[in-house]
Amino acid sequence: MRVAIVDDQTLVRQGIRSLLALSDEIEVVGEGEDGDDALRLLAGNDVDVLLLDLRMPRRDGIATLEALAERGSSVPVLVLTTFDDDELVLGALRAGARGYLLKDVTLEQLVGAIRTLAGGGTLLQPGLTERLFRAVSQRPGTVTGFDRPEPLTARELDVLRLAASGYSNGEIAAALHLAPGTVKNHLSSVFLKLGVRDRTRAVLRALDLGILEGS
Repeated sequence: MRVAIVDDQTLVRQGIRSLLALSDEIEVVGEGEDGDDALRLLAGNDVDVLLLDLRMPRRDGIATLEALAERGSSVPVLVLTTFDDDELVLGALRAGARGYLLKDVTLEQLVGAIRTLAGGGTLLQPGLTERLFRAVSQRPGTVTGFDRPEPLTARELDVLRLAASGYSNGEIAAALHLAPGTVKNHLSSVFLKLGVRDRTRAVLRALDLGILEGS
């Protein structure tokens, strides 16, 4: 998998590159220190996943995500953050990030996240629900502008809560004693009812509506 790293801190970039060098699955094809570098890297390289910081000079992470969306870029973006600002993370997810991780992740977690995004999936780090619920509850109605959707079934809520906690389809299936295909069907139904296309936005939409309150 071909990865580009964009972070304004040189030591952080070097640390991520050194960590990824330990994996035979990953090839780092470019580095940059701000969003302008990110746009150039994606224009000139075949990149499977972009690792993006949020706080950067000139063009920051959210502005970069917005610019990529305007360009119609299909490269999935994994935000690497210290998670010190819930509104920033929420804004990044709304702007099109496909997942996020803390910067102190292990090699296994980072490679797993890259693999998930490169395969077309999304990634929610465990603990996302509680942090984002607090942020969304302070500014309700900011994630989406749709009418209130058709209610989720009890089983769909079970599946969504586990997805929000970072469980994979297989882990959800094991926890709920379901077949993996059944979990996938439940998630598809959740996406349809909430008017979203992936797990990240399903959780954000559910938080915005208060569906996951207290989970």
